[in-house]
Amino acid sequence: MNLPLVYYVLGTPLGVLGLIRWGAWLIRRIPAVTYTPIAGDHPASLAIVVPVYQEDPEILATAIESWLANRVDQIVLVVDVSDTICQDVAARYPVEVIITDVPGKRDALRRGWRAARTELVALVDSDTIWAPDVADEVRKPFADPRIGGVGTRQSVYGSSGFLARITDMFLDHRYFDENAAQSRLGRAVSCLSGRTAVYRRRILLDIEEEFMAETFWGVPCLSGDDKRLTTLTLERGHLTYMQRTAEVLSTFPTGWRVFFRQRLRWARNTWRSDLRALSKPWVWRHPFLAYTMVDKGLSGFTLLLGPGFFVYSLLQGNWIFCVVLVAWWQLSRAAKLLPHIRRRPSSLFFVLGYVAVSWVMAFIKIYALVTIRTQRWGTRQVAVENGEVVRTGSDPVAAVPIPAPPGALELPVPATERERIPA
Repeated sequence: MNLPLVYYVLGTPLGVLGLIRWGAWLIRRIPAVTYTPIAGDHPASLAIVVPVYQEDPEILATAIESWLANRVDQIVLVVDVSDTICQDVAARYPVEVIITDVPGKRDALRRGWRAARTELVALVDSDTIWAPDVADEVRKPFADPRIGGVGTRQSVYGSSGFLARITDMFLDHRYFDENAAQSRLGRAVSCLSGRTAVYRRRILLDIEEEFMAETFWGVPCLSGDDKRLTTLTLERGHLTYMQRTAEVLSTFPTGWRVFFRQRLRWARNTWRSDLRALSKPWVWRHPFLAYTMVDKGLSGFTLLLGPGFFVYSLLQGNWIFCVVLVAWWQLSRAAKLLPHIRRRPSSLFFVLGYVAVSWVMAFIKIYALVTIRTQRWGTRQVAVENGEVVRTGSDPVAAVPIPAPPGALELPVPATERERIPA
């Protein structure tokens, strides 16, 4: 096949870049293959803290039952005052309930871990369902006193459409590649997902002031709580680990609009956290963690060069070259997704869809960098206005005392009185 000179002028650097990207992947993949979950027992007390805001009542009930089945020591639900339906659901179970009229997730998390009376605290999303042995599995890494936080492995719950399949592929790629490698090399996972992340309570109390006061370029941070908690834990000299034997299920967007908004929020959070981290000395004490942050930041730009070259080839009518390129994407991505395809062989037919969505996510990542100061939450009616976190719904909740359901706890004391709370 005779190709115009432009293909060699452009194709040769792209080929070299492709080899570099494969080398970058192998740097992660080789240690990831050698990852093993931590075994043994560690009988530490464990509480579950759950911020609840307009959750599907059936999902919430299923999640609560899964947490109770794990026989944890304490379950604390911090429910927004406007969410009377979830308050009624929580009242049916032997859990502790805190009613809050403060908008935003961060304050709810803080109220929850202050109410905990255990050594370990699991921060859990209200749509996350635990396997029967999660509590036992997430305790095990804490036998190492250096471990400050532990993450779990996630899968998609309750949907089987295209986006659900693609999301499941991205999740497995994360837990069998990036997080496994970070756990293996240095025990420094960059982000313990907020769907279920377990911390030593004393660490949460130690970092809460910085957590609540986080700003970026003078704007208070509204989301990104999981990334921030992980970063502050690592900054304090503790280690973080992914315990892949602790499996949880969670709901994910099935519509494109919500998917885009969620990914945009996540991308902004990642840019803010990683750029801040790379400017500080602590991250360079974890060389592999720093490497993955840099590599992740660059990949959003390099990923779009391939489809750009593909579009150029289509416009030039070089169909054979286009077919070869599509075949390469199918084979190369399937190789990188092999752990997932072993679990779900039918995902082999979704590989090109995965490739296309990864391009969309690369565009989102670049847009997120351009709009990095924007603070919005796609699923909560809260936003940052004039430097403050406020409700954005049509029916604002008045900041007045409200009756709590049976068994509810009094609201914990303000942040300025943290020293009065025993650790």
